[in-house]
Amino acid sequence: MTDSASDEPPASIRAATLAEAWAAEEWPHDAPVIRTIAMPSDTNPEGDIFGGWLLSQMDLTAASVAFHRAAGRCATVAIDGMTFISPVFVGDEVSLFARIVHTGRTSLKVEVEAWRRRRDGGQAHKVTEGVFTFVAIDENRRPRPLAG
Repeated sequence: MTDSASDEPPASIRAATLAEAWAAEEWPHDAPVIRTIAMPSDTNPEGDIFGGWLLSQMDLTAASVAFHRAAGRCATVAIDGMTFISPVFVGDEVSLFARIVHTGRTSLKVEVEAWRRRRDGGQAHKVTEGVFTFVAIDENRRPRPLAG
């Protein structure tokens, strides 16, 4: 039996591996909006990470960006072009990146990419992407103009 702690590379090697992944442009250079770990409670009955969990993480990511741009409450009204590229596994570090791709009078679209990497390895893989549409809403939950 081996000690799992001894199987893990030292922090300096993990940091270097992460830096190499960024330098190789294996994932976006912007800071992630959300970074989380896929846990056993996030699995479907087959033991794989449930797509709905990943979708909810993406919606949270997009909502954070939309809220800041709209300077207030927003509602998700559509998800366009959602594509699952590869699976996420228990223990994977999931990094979610987002950028605004369109703004209208009351709405905006946010593109989200989710990337995973094993916590014990440096290679990153894009796992899904999608475009989330939000409408800025007022205290009565009616559409309102975007701020600014």
